Amino acid sequence: MPRIGQRDFDFDRQVAVMAVINRTPDSFYDRGATFELDRAIGAALTAASEGADWVDVGGVPFARGPAVTVAEEIARVVPVVEGIAAASDVVISVDTNNAEVARAAIAAGAAVINDTSGLGDPDMAAVIAESSAHVVITHSVGPPRVEKPAAHFDDVVREVVDFLRGRVDRALRAGVPAERIIVDPGHDLDKNTLHSLELTRRLEEVVALGYPTLVAVSNKDFIGEVLDRERTERLEGSLAAMVVCIMKGARIVRMHNVAASVAAVRMTEAILGFREPAYLLHNTHPTLNV
Repeated sequence: MPRIGQRDFDFDRQVAVMAVINRTPDSFYDRGATFELDRAIGAALTAASEGADWVDVGGVPFARGPAVTVAEEIARVVPVVEGIAAASDVVISVDTNNAEVARAAIAAGAAVINDTSGLGDPDMAAVIAESSAHVVITHSVGPPRVEKPAAHFDDVVREVVDFLRGRVDRALRAGVPAERIIVDPGHDLDKNTLHSLELTRRLEEVVALGYPTLVAVSNKDFIGEVLDRERTERLEGSLAAMVVCIMKGARIVRMHNVAASVAAVRMTEAILGFREPAYLLHNTHPTLNV
């Protein structure tokens, strides 16, 4: 049973809900709503009160946009990590692909580095290895924040699995213990809608790598394109994609709408036999039969 931060997780019988906390002025979903420090910390604590097991703090969006210096990224994320850690035992991860930012975030109290570049920084694996932090190794193609050509894969799932296997090997060679590795196929990251749907459909192939699998499907463009919904109208599609991923083996889900996501996750856990109902009354007593 892995211990992540101050909490224990049994991923054989549990799904962790990771809430998204963006300390950025240009995040794709909330458009800077939690850019102010007090709002970012408040949003994280609210997410924890709504049942989130985990909060993921990001200082730089993945999508193309102006460069953010390392100093500025640290200035954005470290005070949030410190503020959350002082008030809650919720697991704190930091979404960064920069090893220097990762080192500062871990020193501030982050228990996980969520690396959307999949160890693209050659120093990242060593930073993780010399700490007690977990790492999320995510598939993407090339560096974040830059314009890229149209997505192309001959077999997106096979290529994602091969990439993740190679980056996991990189982490292991650097001294990162296997029990501190998590993998993420990277829905929508340098992929089109058909690719993200195929990853969801065949997620078992990612899970078969043998590491806890995280999925970040919340409000993504593949959901908007399937349903013809704007970014603020994708909750139902996000929950459907999340549940399918859980049924196929995902054990950490990165979501924006925390209360709804927690309820859907707990219901899915009960269907899978992972948890007992909160109570039993229906058809358990003659006077209560309906």
